[in-house]
Amino acid sequence: MITIYDIARKTGLSPTTVSKVFNGYSDVSEKTRRKILDTAEQLGYVPNAHARSLTTKRSWTIGMLFIEPSGAGILHPYFGGVIESFKQVATSRGYDLMFISKDIGGKKNGYLEHCKIRGIDGVVVILPDAADPYYQELLDSSLPCLLLDQETAQKSTICSDNAEGTRLAVEYLHSLGHRKIAHIGGGPTFAGEQRLAGYLQAMERLGLPVHPGYVVQGSYDFTVESGKKAMEELLQAEELPTAVFAAGDNLAVGAMIAIKAHGLSVPEHISIVGFDDIQMAKYLTPALTTVRQNTYLLGSRAADMLIYTIEGGAGIQSDCVPVGLVVRDSCRAL
Repeated sequence: MITIYDIARKTGLSPTTVSKVFNGYSDVSEKTRRKILDTAEQLGYVPNAHARSLTTKRSWTIGMLFIEPSGAGILHPYFGGVIESFKQVATSRGYDLMFISKDIGGKKNGYLEHCKIRGIDGVVVILPDAADPYYQELLDSSLPCLLLDQETAQKSTICSDNAEGTRLAVEYLHSLGHRKIAHIGGGPTFAGEQRLAGYLQAMERLGLPVHPGYVVQGSYDFTVESGKKAMEELLQAEELPTAVFAAGDNLAVGAMIAIKAHGLSVPEHISIVGFDDIQMAKYLTPALTTVRQNTYLLGSRAADMLIYTIEGGAGIQSDCVPVGLVVRDSCRAL
């Protein structure tokens, strides 16, 4: 069996330095860390998880919390991209991932209680129910947490620059000559509310009126069906909008389905811009113009921020990741 002493001999470094790398100490240079990890891989070294836990007083396990009624966190392609990059960074740093809930073996427990039972070191939180007292209990605790697309002064947070993305979308439609621009919102969510506020600000800045009935909310989990329903409501307006900015790509897909069902077409009759740049966006007909969120950077940065706190880093962190407009075929100039 390969041990840290074999790695030390191979690299010419001390066993103490090798041990520090596998136990997550920060006082080792990146060059030395890389040399040790590369040598460990070549030799086929597998760290002893039990021994490491005894040494560091950590389980090396990160919990992932989703809102439970909808399951949107795990099904939505945006979150899938974030989770994948989060996993890559976390596992490269020696952490396993575990989904947490309020139900363990049929017995109801709070999120915090679940984390204590499983020995969770920290939690990344996606789409929680803010009204759930068990969620608030988690925020009030000392357990390290990282919140995606949420706002709180209690824990570290990360999100995309929703306001800037919305500005880019509305100004692009305006540059094409559109003045009657409607909005399909993302419901009472952090991202949905930020994108609605960004839409209203952009319209005001451009001197464009927001017509009555031009703002319709989709569902909080940004489903295709709710986008379709919202677009059907917009199509009942006395004066149809010439363009629609949807707060999510799934909402935009639903809007395109509704437009087609009414005998109209995109972009000939109505232009559409989404938000996310999910994988299917470029394969739609027409290909969807959208605001791209950097899911890799969101996930990898979220993992770095949470692990920093788990490993003793002080202070609450907050990060806002840049976005960009991806122009495809779902908009036309008037």
